[in-house]
Amino acid sequence: MAERAALITGASGGIGLAIAAMLAGEGYGLTLSARRPEKLEDAVAGLREAGHEVQTVAANVAEEEQLKAVFVAHEERFGRLDVLVNNAGVGAGAPIAETDTKLLDLQLAVNLRSQILGTREGLPLLRKAGAEHGKALIVNTASLAGKSGPAWLSIYGATKAAMINFTEATRREVAKEGIQCTALAPGFVDTDMAAFIRDEIGEPLIQPTDIAEGVRFLLRTSPSCNVPEIVFVRPGEDYVGAG
Repeated sequence: MAERAALITGASGGIGLAIAAMLAGEGYGLTLSARRPEKLEDAVAGLREAGHEVQTVAANVAEEEQLKAVFVAHEERFGRLDVLVNNAGVGAGAPIAETDTKLLDLQLAVNLRSQILGTREGLPLLRKAGAEHGKALIVNTASLAGKSGPAWLSIYGATKAAMINFTEATRREVAKEGIQCTALAPGFVDTDMAAFIRDEIGEPLIQPTDIAEGVRFLLRTSPSCNVPEIVFVRPGEDYVGAG
């Protein structure tokens, strides 16, 4: 069994899968979760073929009991948690006056509530890892939208701003227990979520592997170094109007 283990939500593609591939290469045993089981299994096939230790647990993280089941399965398989990546997220753009309540609730549930609950569920094992080797890691996927307040993405941006704040609050609570907490705030990444804007903004887009390399950097820092936030921007891009 792997000496280190990680759990990643939203891991069937894009940022989550890129982080999973990086962690697998670093020797971590993995629990990967996403909503659609078929897509999740297809996504991890290459990791398994390469001999990495991966289990999948399909779950709708907006449902608390399904989210809890992911953590139960992880503990049963690995018995430890060294890295938690709260990555599941959804986005829906609309003018504020046309905000759809169902889409509002969905973004709040997935982008914010699930990450808070995931942190709660992961903390007991993370605390053990922190006590054991002085360093466990929580990574929360936020967005540049959480720093800039872009028009037509008000709800999405609000959830991501809240996640940046939550990450900092968590860091202040658990840093002395050997748990580091970092919010990742990228601009547009080359994933399915950015498809709606790709033609408008053109190339280049940030690559999912860029985000994974940010997490690799976090793995390399010493227990005495906390990195509250990493912002990723495209060439020439600033915070204003970024997504």
